[in-house]
Amino acid sequence: MKELVELIAKSIVANPNDVKVAEEVADGQVVIKLEVHPDDKGKIIGRQGRVAQAMRVLLRVAAIKHDQRVTLEIV
Repeated sequence: MKELVELIAKSIVANPNDVKVAEEVADGQVVIKLEVHPDDKGKIIGRQGRVAQAMRVLLRVAAIKHDQRVTLEIV
């Protein structure tokens, strides 16, 4: 799932080399932290958070297939 977030983020931002994705497991839940260049944060979040919300929905669908819980944090 880390790869999914990285692929989506790199295709959206203007500085794909500055995309960093970290994955942590806490209390049986996977937390994916996405860090991008400060100029690209608006592109990742989107208008009224629509892009970020869409990424979270895709993660939830992928997590259900692996019987896990996943959250996305944009740092």
